[in-house]
Amino acid sequence: QVTLVESGGGSVQTGGSLRLSCAVPGVNYCDYDITWYRQTPEKEREFVEREFVAGIEHDGRTSYADSVKGRFSISQDKSKKMVYLQMNGLKPEDTAMYYCKGFALLCGATDWGQGTQVTVSS
Repeated sequence: QVTLVESGGGSVQTGGSLRLSCAVPGVNYCDYDITWYRQTPEKEREFVEREFVAGIEHDGRTSYADSVKGRFSISQDKSKKMVYLQMNGLKPEDTAMYYCKGFALLCGATDWGQGTQVTVSS
């Protein structure tokens, strides 16, 4: 089973920026659709599903949650097997653990990784 690797999180002040990276390990690169999700400890304790943030399909089509439109941008570099989430204009409510997950018709879904923590202070 494939597990994607997230990185790039950190602590910033309101209005700051971060770029998250999602790496697809392994020699065999399935043409995944990649989605970023986020979760706070409170919602995890309440068994609330991870929140959709942004997604990019294998053909490059993108989608965003309303809460991040105009602030976040998702992109991919297939030659490097990487997907990026550029986050600008960060707000305290963006504070969460961020995860990426992939799905490909012939390969199935990837497992959840460790995530990368984003903390935005006011």
